[in-house]
Amino acid sequence: MRKIGFIINPVAGMGGRVALKGTDGMADRALSLGAEPVSHKRAEAFIKALKTHSPGREETEFLTAGGDMGENTLRINGIHNIRTVYTPEKNTTAKDTKEACRQFKKEGADLIVFCGGDGTARDIISITGEEVPVLGIPSGVKMYSGIFARSPAAAANIISSPEKTAYISTEVLDIDEDKYRAGKLELKLFGTAKTPGIPAMNQTSKITSSGNETEAQNEIAEFLTSLLSRNTLCLIGAGSTAKSLCNHAEGECTLLGVDAVYEGQIIRKDLSEKDILEMLGKYSRSKIIISPIGAQGFIFGRGNQQFSPEVLKKAGSRNVIVIATAAKLEMTPKLYIDTGDSSVDESFGDSIQVICGYAVARRMPLIHS
Repeated sequence: MRKIGFIINPVAGMGGRVALKGTDGMADRALSLGAEPVSHKRAEAFIKALKTHSPGREETEFLTAGGDMGENTLRINGIHNIRTVYTPEKNTTAKDTKEACRQFKKEGADLIVFCGGDGTARDIISITGEEVPVLGIPSGVKMYSGIFARSPAAAANIISSPEKTAYISTEVLDIDEDKYRAGKLELKLFGTAKTPGIPAMNQTSKITSSGNETEAQNEIAEFLTSLLSRNTLCLIGAGSTAKSLCNHAEGECTLLGVDAVYEGQIIRKDLSEKDILEMLGKYSRSKIIISPIGAQGFIFGRGNQQFSPEVLKKAGSRNVIVIATAAKLEMTPKLYIDTGDSSVDESFGDSIQVICGYAVARRMPLIHS
């Protein structure tokens, strides 16, 4: 019988929609700003997808942690072959994640599946190293590591198809969240993990720009500035390419947040989901301008959860503009969307236009996770 360790970080991802750029040590702050738990919904999507696979698959025992760290979600969603091997305190911490993984390892887990982000991945591999394979269900604010499946459904597909699965060594990356909130992105390699994968089902590690792309970014910004109509609210996502638009506006922007530009002025910065919804209600014309994460290729669902399904429904997919330099597109042959709402993902179609120069665009395949 196959043994799978299953663990949920109950607070993972809560900081995204409220513009905290992470939840490490900020769960109480996120809740005070109106954040709601998201990791259990992602775990439920994984379990639902897992149950749709052939009932004749290899029998599996789930080793898990008590309460909201796994047991409750498994039982509520009809998984009965469960053994709770660790019971956490009510308010869980990284210490509980690590202790649960020690017990999974002790009980001979063949694989650990977790629902969380890069911080959770870092805690897990500090215990497992490459001794026990690990697969992530993406649920954090930032997921730059290669340890994650592309989506909850992709994670279920990987687990249910052992005959198609190869085990690869992947990087586990994380950032300094305090510096990230201050507008500085510093990725650090914390270690490597053995991860099961199927081509096109796993995400790659994020690649930060290493060349001088300033000229290409400025060309894109100049073209968009000439293209956009007056009286249009521009909601500009994270990243140096998107933020190149701010060089054509007055005021300071945040490199890694969502900023609002109107009539050549940066009028608000570092917006939360709530802020964006309020502004969309106030302005009759609006555009969302974003750039995909380098190499991973996600346009929504990674690091920009302020653009929630509710925001995208209100703005409309026709009012989303994707921009990227030609060099970035060479590293990113396909783009992905994973908002957590399949109807929103489907509204973008199976391809999307990407502006990559002055009056130059490419239509890129868009994969729904």
